[in-house]
Amino acid sequence: MPSRYWFIIAIYIAAQLSSVIGVPLLMMVGMEKEIAITSWAVFSFFVATLLIVFMLKPDMKQASEQRERSSAGNIALWSFLGVFLAYFAQMIAILIETFLLGIKPGSENTQNLMEFARISPVFIIVMVLFAPILEEIIFRKIIFGTIYKRTNFIVAVLVSALAFAASHFDFTHMVVYTAMGIVFAYLYVKTKSIITPIIAHMAMNTVVVLGQYSLSEEDFRRMQEQFDQLQTIIGGFFI
Repeated sequence: MPSRYWFIIAIYIAAQLSSVIGVPLLMMVGMEKEIAITSWAVFSFFVATLLIVFMLKPDMKQASEQRERSSAGNIALWSFLGVFLAYFAQMIAILIETFLLGIKPGSENTQNLMEFARISPVFIIVMVLFAPILEEIIFRKIIFGTIYKRTNFIVAVLVSALAFAASHFDFTHMVVYTAMGIVFAYLYVKTKSIITPIIAHMAMNTVVVLGQYSLSEEDFRRMQEQFDQLQTIIGGFFI
C-alpha cells in the first residue's frame, strides 16, 4: 500500500477524533455544546476532504490514463442503478437482521446524527457530502482496493465492512453494513472508478436525510412500535 494511503487514513482518523479538542475550544468562546459539535464536524471534515483529495492527485492522474476505466456515461448509469441496488441490499439485510437475528430495525447512530442536523442544519453537508466522499475513499478505494488486489472480493468486502461499521460504532447492524459494502464495492469494481460509489452513497444519504429530517424522536419510536407489531404477526404466521 502506498505510504500516502497511510497518511490519508491518519487524516481521516484525526478528523474523527479532533472533536475531543475542537469542541471544548468552541465552547470556551461561548458556543452551545450541540452547535460546537456540528460546527467542528463541518470544519474538520471539510479540511480532511481537501487534504485527502489533494493527496489522491497521483491516483486521479493514473485513473485518467487507464483505458479500461468506464466512460462518464457508464459511471453516471451505474451511479443511478447503484442507488436501487443499495436500497435492495439494505432491505434484504434489514429483513435478515429483524426476522432471523431478532435485531430491531433503525440505527441509533443515524438518529443521533439526525438530531444534530435538526439543531444545526449546516451539519447536513457532512452527512450528504463530506462523509460519503471520505468513507468511499477510505473503506472502498484504500481498504477494499488494497485487500482485493491481494486476495479476493469476499475477503476484501468483509474486512472493509467491519472497518466501516467500526467507524460508525454501530456493530449491531453488521449485516446492513456488509450488504452496503458489497454493493459499493461492486460499483467500484464494475466501473473501476471511486466516483461511482461516492455518488450512490451521496444519493442514499440524501434520501435518508430528506426522509427523516421532519421526523421527531417520538415519531421514530412510534414507527418502531408499529414495526414490532408487524414482526409479531408475521413471526406468528410462519411459526
